[in-house]
Formats: sequence, structure tokens, C-alpha cells
Amino acid sequence: MMMDSLQTLRKKYQAIQAMNLNLNMQRGQPSDADFDLSNGMLNILAEGDLVTPSGIALRNYPGGQAGLPEARELFATVLGVHPDEMIVGNNASLKLMSNTFMWALLRGLQHSEAPWVSQSPKMIVTVPGYDRHFSLLDALGFELLTVPMTPDGPDMDAVEKLAASDPAIKGITFVPTYSNPTGDTVSVETVKRLASMKTAAPDFTIFADDAYRVHHLGEDRDDPPNLLRACEAAGNPDRVYLFGSTSKITFAGAGIGFMATSQANVAYLTKLTGFQSIGPNKIEQYRHVKFISSYADGLEGLMRDHAANLRPKFEAVQEVLARELGEDGRFATWSKPKGGYFVSLDTACPVADRVVALAKEAGVALTPAGATYPHKKDPNNSNIRLSPSRPPVDEVAQAMEVVALCVKIATLAYDAPVAE
Repeated sequence: MMMDSLQTLRKKYQAIQAMNLNLNMQRGQPSDADFDLSNGMLNILAEGDLVTPSGIALRNYPGGQAGLPEARELFATVLGVHPDEMIVGNNASLKLMSNTFMWALLRGLQHSEAPWVSQSPKMIVTVPGYDRHFSLLDALGFELLTVPMTPDGPDMDAVEKLAASDPAIKGITFVPTYSNPTGDTVSVETVKRLASMKTAAPDFTIFADDAYRVHHLGEDRDDPPNLLRACEAAGNPDRVYLFGSTSKITFAGAGIGFMATSQANVAYLTKLTGFQSIGPNKIEQYRHVKFISSYADGLEGLMRDHAANLRPKFEAVQEVLARELGEDGRFATWSKPKGGYFVSLDTACPVADRVVALAKEAGVALTPAGATYPHKKDPNNSNIRLSPSRPPVDEVAQAMEVVALCVKIATLAYDAPVAE
């Protein structure tokens, strides 16, 4: 098939600009149809639900820093751990992660020789990766050391070399299942190496944000190895903290954050958090327990219904990109995830910022170029995170037509700058 000239493509672009589109593929938010699946949670509790089956009064103070026993049992199934290895808190796993970082900075973790803040701490992060991890760590004063994210997870040759080189390198942060934005999942070999590797810091810690652990798009799904069990088997039982939430399972603004770690870490951390609060919101936790437990097929059924909403949107992204850009890599390559919330696109030429700018001028908002790298600086100027979850499927397809057109224009203009 004959390729359109740059002049022809620009005429198509001008026609799209005249349509005054207002489409948004910028952030990985659930759609209203996803939220509707959980509307029954709004009135799931009644006046009779004043005391949980475990005997905890929902309206009073006592309940424990680690969360309701019923909530710990339910969300332990998400992360594949034991209930007594769980801490269930309030909304957002990022809050639990940031709290853990802050106590580590102020007091250190279990095996710390001193508070981290006194050691000019550094943290390994994967790229492309999750922008909120980068901004949080940067705000807390960590120096960020980047390693590539591969189809098997973090580049372990790079991780092992860094971790063994400097006691100020206190850990690694990444998304182990359907990584943001690439959709990659850690392999058995990667997990074994993370669990057993030699580190210069005695308190080197794995902070794994398993935000998309149950967000499969179909029956062909990734099933990552268990990091807690691997670290336990390697003789480093306190090395890992796992994080998750219901932010994309129930309501993004009123979900439940949870984390998993060794029982010793649970005891250490809940003692510290006990100085901050009497405990988390027990009513919201029990609301989630009752709703998810009452859903047809429980959590599996709820996530299956989410997948039914999401899958056509991801299929639209794949169909348009393949049709418009081809599979030969001349213009771009992109991920084909089995789950999660994103598709990662890499332009063949260093034109990601130009693609995002062109798309904006045509009425399509994309995640800013560079957002998937620390300090928003993509050294290759190539990665663009696509977020198809929020808009209706027809808008996703329309937005991707625009994105593909912008990729072609930016690439051809880069290859032939005289034509500009």
C-alpha cells in the first residue's frame, strides 16, 4: 500500500482540527460503567451491621492498626498472602507506600542501622514507569537510579550491580504485574534474583506496587510468582512490601488501600502507625467486604465484569495502531498487554513530545511526553503512555486515529526536516 505524503497527512490533520474534538487519553481512570458495577456498595450496610462477625464494633474506636480481620482475609487473596501478613488501611495504596517511606526515613525499617534520611538515600526505579512513584520519591528526597523495565520485569543485571555497590541504595520500586505503562509482568527468574541478591544495604527493601494484580483483560492472564514466599525461601523474609488497592475495583475516590509484608514487618510498622491514628475507617472496610463477598462469583466475578468493559477499548487501540502504523516498526512499536490499564507506545524517532503537542492541537489529550521517566525527562523522547480506560470505545478508536496520524506526521517531518 502506498504511503501518504507528508503534505497529504497534514491536510488530513487540518480536517481533524476543524472537527473541534475534545478527547482524553491522559490518565488511567475507570469509566462510569466500571463505577456502576459497584453502585450496590453504597447501600450494602444496614443498621444491623454494627458489629462484624469477628466481634469488632464498627462505630467505636477499637479495631487495630492492621485493619478488620474480615478485610485482611479478603484482600490477602488479591496479593496471594496470609491474612496475618496484611495491613488494610484507608483509600489509596500510595498513601500506605508513602507512609512506609516516611517512617523508614525517620526511624528506619527493621534491619536499618540508622534512619534513612541520615544516609542520603537512593532508590532504584524502573523506566518507563509510574510517574506518581517518581514524584513521591523525589518529594521525599530520594535520589532516583533508573533501570530498564523488560518483559521479565526489572533488568536484573542492572539491579544487582547497583544494589551491591552502595549501602545508600535502600531499595527498588516497581509494578510487578502488568507494569505501568508497559504491561510487563515479573518472571520466576526475576523474582528469585530479587529475593536472593546480595545487597550493600542490610535493609535493602523491595517496594512492589501490585496495583493491577487482578486486572486481567481476558482468560489469557499473567500469574506472577509470589514475592513474599520467594524472599522467605531465600532467607530474606523482611525484604519485601507489596501494595494494592480497590481504586480500580470499586470507587477510585473511596476505595481501600492494603499492603502485605512479613509478620515481623507488620508488627514493626503498625506499632509506629499507632502513634498517628487510632485506626482506619472500619465502616468503609466492612462495606467493601460485604459488597465484594456478595457479588456473583465474588472478586473474580467483579473483575470479569470490569474486563468486559475494558477489553473492547484495548482491542480498539491495537486495531487502529496496527492498521495505521503497521507492524514493521517504521513509525512506532507498542505493548500488547494481557491486563492493567495502559498501552506503552515508543516512537521510532525521538518525537514523542511533538506527537503529544500535535494531538493536543487536534483535540486529543495524552499523558505528557517524559512522564514515564523521573523528572519527566525521557532520554530517548520516545515513550507515550496511552490510557484507554476512561472514554467510551468509539472515542478511544477516534482518539487513536488522531494519535496514529500525529505519529506519522512527526516521524516523516523528523526524517525529512527540509519538508517543514
